Amino acid sequence: MTIMVKICGLKSPEVVDVAVEAGADLVGFVFFGPSPRNLEPAVAAALMDRVPDGVIKVALTVDADDALLEDIVTNTSVDLLQLHGSETPEHVVALKARFGLPMMKTIPISSAADLEAARAYEQSADKLLFDSKPPKDATRPGGNALAFDWKVLQDFSSPLPWMLAGGLTADNVADAVRISGATEVDVSSAVEDTPGVKNADKIRAFIRAAKSV
Repeated sequence: MTIMVKICGLKSPEVVDVAVEAGADLVGFVFFGPSPRNLEPAVAAALMDRVPDGVIKVALTVDADDALLEDIVTNTSVDLLQLHGSETPEHVVALKARFGLPMMKTIPISSAADLEAARAYEQSADKLLFDSKPPKDATRPGGNALAFDWKVLQDFSSPLPWMLAGGLTADNVADAVRISGATEVDVSSAVEDTPGVKNADKIRAFIRAAKSV
């Protein structure tokens, strides 16, 4: 089994090319103002045009309004919408029906009890992403370089595929996969030099480490 890897928060042509050439299965583009990785749809569209067939292009949004979602879906070649806010299962269903794209819903985790929230999305989303709960003073719900206890996922099963995020690095991703049972992983902060500025060598190292599990 080969681990699928998503590199999130890409902002330049160079890092898009590096992620693809290094073997990323998914590449993520952020549409959320408070994030240092935020992009305008027009900029993201040009970056997505560099991504070859077979690599999934993901748009990360946080409780985005209809106008932003319409702009993203209409003007970029996005393949998958990642909903990283407080979107309800009913809202996920409505967005899927409106835009005709698969939906990945992020579930914030700090303990095993938080996994119950995932059950509500099993009939509405197409994929789940488990990420660490952000600090109370955080300005964004993800990309905070925080990990949770991966053991909480050991006995988790779902009809939906799921992805692991939160504090993953090239040094710990192998352990995270073995402990949690994840088959897909997502990274952003750990492959950066500063928030929003990706490092090509770190991207390569992370993908190499994940693929070697």
